[in-house]
This record gives sequence, structure tokens and C-alpha cells, in this order.
Amino acid sequence: MSVEEKTRIAPDPNYVSRDGYDPEFLGSDFRIEIPWLADEIFTDVAWNNIAARQRHVFPYHHFSLVMSRKRRLAYFTAGNIDGNAEVDIPRQGFSDKWFLDPRLPADEQVENELYESNPLDRGHLVRRLDPTWGSSFEDAERAHDDTFHWTNCSPQHQNFNRNRSTWAGVEHHILHSANLMNHRVSVFTGPVFREDDPVYITSNDEPIQIPRDFWKVVAAVKQPGQLSATAYLISQKELIDQMLATEAVFNPKTFQMPVSTVEELTKLSFRGLADFDGIGGGAIESAGIQTRELESISDIVW
Repeated sequence: MSVEEKTRIAPDPNYVSRDGYDPEFLGSDFRIEIPWLADEIFTDVAWNNIAARQRHVFPYHHFSLVMSRKRRLAYFTAGNIDGNAEVDIPRQGFSDKWFLDPRLPADEQVENELYESNPLDRGHLVRRLDPTWGSSFEDAERAHDDTFHWTNCSPQHQNFNRNRSTWAGVEHHILHSANLMNHRVSVFTGPVFREDDPVYITSNDEPIQIPRDFWKVVAAVKQPGQLSATAYLISQKELIDQMLATEAVFNPKTFQMPVSTVEELTKLSFRGLADFDGIGGGAIESAGIQTRELESISDIVW
């Protein structure tokens, strides 16, 4: 099949075949396991009903994720990007279609009822283009279509999701850099879940809490053979408040922050990855959290 012939989203029906996130993707000397969840949130994970081990992990082609039963959204995703084997799958020619994952109950996944008649986008946690690599178009296509599972979707205000100067700009920079330098990159992404996150009532009268903030942790090997990690946080609080009829003005800002700060916010452990964080002494205090505001992509510290 050629790129031009792709007209529909159709996930691979063989869920046993998925290898998922590869912890040795950056090399055996730089093994990076998926994040560890604190006991207090591990009790909330959804279970993969066909997994023989790591039953809390849902593997897909080139990425994996862990779900929250209470929030019905992913705690985090873990993905691999191979800039040396990128396959371009343009968005033209097909319409978005999202799918339930049969490995967990439908009532542990949020479907389209959350996204009707409001400015919420179906936000990919693993971006559509990030896992689209492989030795063939078919290989990349399987990963591409896997990103259209509801498990990989999180509610993001359209002005947040589509803003090229903030979140989308960082995501594009990561993928572009990997492709430009033929690098391999491992990326972890997720929402910050808080007990007081605002509630939206869906079209079928279900209350769903909307995450205010999203984070991303990126790991790559720099020359000569040095592991590097960076972390980012961006908020959609003002946009969600505005959507829920509270007066607010959106002033989009993206922050780079220590990996350790993401660990504190999410109760996840990145298993030593914080030791390779390059943010260094340039951090500042903002609202009690060490951050560096990114005025442009060139401000990123590796």
C-alpha cells in the first residue's frame, strides 16, 4: 500500500502482536523503563485483560500506556521515535475515527460524548506522527492507526492543542529534531491529575474531570554517548475555566522544568532519569515549582 492509498483508520485487530514501548530503544547501555506509579495511584490502574505480565500496561505498535480507572484517561504514555526510519503519512485523504480498546471495559474509556458541542479536541497523547516509522509503510501505518484509540485520547481545549507556539511547538520540535539528526528518542506524556480538576458534564450526563495541565519528558542520547533528559509542562486552566463560563484570558506559556518536578506533580518515578536532566542552575522559582519559561524553542536546554 502506498501513502496515497491510505483512506481510513483501521487498527490492527491482533492485539497480542503489539510489542509496545521498548525500554532499550536508545541502546542497551541506556535502558529506560516505563515510569513507576506510587502505591496510592497504582490501586487505580485499569487492567489489560489479555496480558500475561505487566497487566497494568497496554502495549501498542511503538508505544505503551497506563490507564486510570477513576478518570478513564491515561496516566501516561511511553513512546519511541526513530528519526532514521520515519514514514510520512499525511493527514489528507482520511477522516479521524477513534476506537475502543477491547482489552479493557468500555466504561473505563472516555468516548466521543466528552467532545460533542464544545471546544474540546480529541488530544493525542502519543502524537499521530511520532510512532510512524518502521521498515515498511505497513509497519508505520499500524503504529499510526494505534494512536486513534480512545485510551490515547485526552481532552485538550482546541486553542491549547493547536497552538503552534506552545505545546504543539514543543512536540513538533522533538519530532523534527529526531528526524533531522536521525536520532532515536523516547517520549513520555500525560496529564496532571488533581482531585480538584474541573468537572464537565457530557452529552449523556456523565461528569468527567478535565486535566488542567499536561507534561512531557523526553530522553535522547547526545554525542558522545551521553544520556539527556528534558521535561515540560503547559497549562490549559485558563481555557477550561473560560469554557466553563468563568472569565479568563488565555496567555499561553510553555515551561521547561526538572524531571524531578514532574515526578512530584504526577507521583510517577522515572527511575533515575532525573539524574540526566540538563536544566541545571538556570531554573527559577515560579508558583513553588522550578521552571524555565520558553519564549521560543531555542530556549530549550538539553
